Amino acid sequence: MRAHLARVDAVLVQAVIAAALSFAHLHDVASAAGQDGWKAWAYPISVDLLLVAAWRRLRSGEAKAAGWCWFLIALAASLGANIATAGLLDLDHVPAWLRILVAGWPAIAFLGGTLLVHSRPASHVERSDVVDEETPEEIEGQGDAVLDPAPVLPAPPAVEPVPTPETTSPSVAVPAALVEHARKVAAEHHARTGTAIDTPTLRARLGVPPPMADAIAAHLT
Repeated sequence: MRAHLARVDAVLVQAVIAAALSFAHLHDVASAAGQDGWKAWAYPISVDLLLVAAWRRLRSGEAKAAGWCWFLIALAASLGANIATAGLLDLDHVPAWLRILVAGWPAIAFLGGTLLVHSRPASHVERSDVVDEETPEEIEGQGDAVLDPAPVLPAPPAVEPVPTPETTSPSVAVPAALVEHARKVAAEHHARTGTAIDTPTLRARLGVPPPMADAIAAHLT
């Protein structure tokens, strides 16, 4: 664990040192090219942000050509400033072409950052939507190959349902007096409610078991 932290700390320290040196070189070149004050400090930030935006586009795997193009432009600006401050360029007498490049860099960086951030290729979902919206005539015009229709399988024979045997309730002997009493109860229920009495109500009124109630109801129909 300590070895891993040591490697991470070394990488961070190296990155900070490299970024600080590159930042200072870009500032010196911008200042020598006539960009004074805060403008000279803004140039290194602009170059580094363009590098980060291009690197993120390359990591995303989308539009790698644009990502590599702007990554190389930002890298050339950073690397060129580092080389220029190594004594190969007289910073007291900066040539006109370098002044032009430094003055035009904000517009270049703005264009590159805008294209990298806001130009997104169509996703897989959007491409599928475009394919779905094509008409049959457009699909036929894209190629002469015609797909064969899928074979139609014969429908399986209909299976007739097996009739279920009807359950018949065993015959229950019902006294005639009980049937007559049930008729009176049914008539009274019909006169009171206007509807015929059902078997559960009849069983509750007579106080008989369900088989006998069904037999009595059969006599009333």
